Amino acid sequence: MSDSSGIPERALTPGEFDEPRAEVGVETRQLTLATLQKNAILNGLEPSEAEDILRRGKLVDLKTRSVIYQADEVMREAFFPVDAVLSVVTQMKNGASIEVGTIGREGVSAIPLLLGATTSANESYCQVPGCAVVISADHFRTLSHNHRFRRLIDRFLQAYVNMLGHLAACNGLHSIYERTARWLLMTRDRVDSDEIALTHEFLSMMLGTRRSGVTIAAATLQQAGFIRYSHGHIVIVDHNGLELAACECYEVAREQFAGLLRPVDA
Repeated sequence: MSDSSGIPERALTPGEFDEPRAEVGVETRQLTLATLQKNAILNGLEPSEAEDILRRGKLVDLKTRSVIYQADEVMREAFFPVDAVLSVVTQMKNGASIEVGTIGREGVSAIPLLLGATTSANESYCQVPGCAVVISADHFRTLSHNHRFRRLIDRFLQAYVNMLGHLAACNGLHSIYERTARWLLMTRDRVDSDEIALTHEFLSMMLGTRRSGVTIAAATLQQAGFIRYSHGHIVIVDHNGLELAACECYEVAREQFAGLLRPVDA
């Protein structure tokens, strides 16, 4: 399949995206209840569970490319994004890579732990910088036995699987122009800001296409007055216009996201 510029789309290969991974974020400031409430899962916790996380968890600053977990390595922590966005990426044997999922303030990084695994065939790192609440894998497993917490987690997991299906369809059916608009809107909803720290190189990896295709798509969106881009910094200036440019998958993703932010009855 080709994008609107006629450039064939494909996953990046070794050397095309070689920005080094950053170290895992460091603890930044005191974890508060107000911070917990910014993550949809943690916001639904019972008071005793929230108090437990306040006592045993930590708040970390994540930079772009901060490692969340590596492929085939034991997961020792669970990350609940507050205003960061995490990417789940699959690596091919030849080094080519493509994003297969994203996680924002609606969820948690520990999907393999939910399914009883300790490792993953994929890797995950920070896509958009921000903060995350971090607890140990053991603490996460203990919480997963709580009925209310499990309902919150199961709701997120169902929405995540649904979005994976739409992402696969989107990558196969829609142009790079539409997908770039969709990705920017989804990221904006997750960080709750019109300003996104993002380079063309990183966005091309997320969309599994050439940097040149992303550059053309971003330039077209900028010329239309929907975004402003400069030095790894994107600002959405016309949200409605960007929605019109995006494919139908954004509407589906937005509905899934909104459902995750609704309260869960005890």
